[in-house]
Amino acid sequence: MMCLQTFSSYAKECIMDHELWSRLSHAMFDVARAFPSSGRRTYDTHRIVRVYLWAVLHERPVYWAVNPRHWDRLRRPKRLPDQSTMSRRLRHPETWAFLTRLARRVAGSCPEELIKAMDGKLLRVAKHSGDGDATFGWGQGGYARGYKLHAIWSDTPMPLAWEVRPLNEGETVVAQSLIRQIGGQGYLLADAMYDQNPLYDLADEHGHQLVAPRRKPGTTLGHRKHSPQRLRSVALLEGPNRFGQSQFNHRKQIERNFAGLVNFGGGLQSLPAWVRTIHRVRLFVHAKLIINAARLRRLTA
Repeated sequence: MMCLQTFSSYAKECIMDHELWSRLSHAMFDVARAFPSSGRRTYDTHRIVRVYLWAVLHERPVYWAVNPRHWDRLRRPKRLPDQSTMSRRLRHPETWAFLTRLARRVAGSCPEELIKAMDGKLLRVAKHSGDGDATFGWGQGGYARGYKLHAIWSDTPMPLAWEVRPLNEGETVVAQSLIRQIGGQGYLLADAMYDQNPLYDLADEHGHQLVAPRRKPGTTLGHRKHSPQRLRSVALLEGPNRFGQSQFNHRKQIERNFAGLVNFGGGLQSLPAWVRTIHRVRLFVHAKLIINAARLRRLTA
């Protein structure tokens, strides 16, 4: 009985992987049709991205994916680049540009959401790692070494803005960059570490009311001057109507987004040993976000 259950679970996973890759494959073909390629190359950018996503989806290094034996006949490209070609081309700006277009294609068009949330996810590496870009800093669970994925997310398959930075870079510094990338208007929900006057002013300049709880709610504000948007955030969260608190409960959505990004086969569960240095980490995270977006679109199709 146990063997039958195990086989059934494995069969379901294989079907899901097939459907997920099929969605990704069709999206890559669509992007490739309109993607300009510079110069004459043996392997176009589409082929490089296809091989890379195959490796990332299966949690394997790139050298695994350039081996024909690790593809089935229906999905394997006619010619596979070698490891050195992949390493060189993955650093080329065209590859990142293709991934960016692919992310938009996979995510599809979504209506503008009034409520957005900002948070981060620790990407840990071993403390004894030789990765010179990984730094020490505070993350979930205490002091660690690695990187952090910072994101502004709404109820959308892809983050509205995201960046990967070394762990020692402060959340509020990265938040400034993220806020400048979002459009539209609405509320931007964040936790207490983002409760700083300059961030309220910056969010207001970009059409959003930052809503972040104070570290010590209910206390006096002191005598120094505060941003009008910070005072509004305090009134929303601590005022008698509690309107802001009801809106702030929507912040749980981004927690579900991060949880969903992790909790599936092929998700961003951790950084494998072969993903080191900031360039590889950003590329890996980009691929994982695209795979997750394709999964979400498949579930809602």
